[in-house]
Amino acid sequence: MQLALQEAEAAGAIGEVPVGAVLVDPGTGEVLAASGNRTLTDNDPTAHAEMRVIRMAAARIGSQRLAGLDLYVTLEPCAMCAAAISFARIRRLYYGAEDEKGGGVRHGPRFFTQPTCHHAPEIYGGIGASRAEGLLRAFFAARR
Repeated sequence: MQLALQEAEAAGAIGEVPVGAVLVDPGTGEVLAASGNRTLTDNDPTAHAEMRVIRMAAARIGSQRLAGLDLYVTLEPCAMCAAAISFARIRRLYYGAEDEKGGGVRHGPRFFTQPTCHHAPEIYGGIGASRAEGLLRAFFAARR
């Protein structure tokens, strides 16, 4: 989660919402991909940190399936990212801050509990939550 938080800080430093994500092979500890949000930078509404690391890891290993990999993200994924996590067959999801407004895992549509969800990862929330929440609060306070 430390690396995901560093990615979030880097995203915030360039004016992106400070969210970071990292995909890890838990067997080897190898980081396969790490990124922060880049929706503004890339002019791409799908360039959330989670989507970026899923794309990068899939390209790196040459497969759309990321079974056995663990995703660390600083904010509860939205519904779009939850769907991508499911389609990629990610093994475990670790996230920091809860997102009552835009979350899709424990809030909102609760994607992984829907009967149409084909794969649900193990979910662990609240990892590094206070630091992730602090980054988000500071970012949005500076813009108000």
